[in-house]
Amino acid sequence: MTLLQIVTLVLVLIAGTAVVLTPLPVRQTLVLALYGFGLTVLFFSFQAPDVALSEIVVSGVALPLIILCALRRLADERADHDRRQRTRPDRGDGGDP
Repeated sequence: MTLLQIVTLVLVLIAGTAVVLTPLPVRQTLVLALYGFGLTVLFFSFQAPDVALSEIVVSGVALPLIILCALRRLADERADHDRRQRTRPDRGDGGDP
């Protein structure tokens, strides 16, 4: 094993730990993308360029984009739900409408 491979393995280990320990979903998604780019370098160092190119597309671009879109949709749905709850008239009997 070369020095580049060892250094890359350590960096991927640190990046993977950072993904798990990041509390906010948006920041976690961005750290996940950096982790994917670290895996890309790791695959290149182990002479697997085809896997590295796939890794760039999947974990560096596509997966973070999908997660960010899902987080945005969840935020929009939560805002719509809160807005509907505020505009619903209170019947005063404590029951469901």
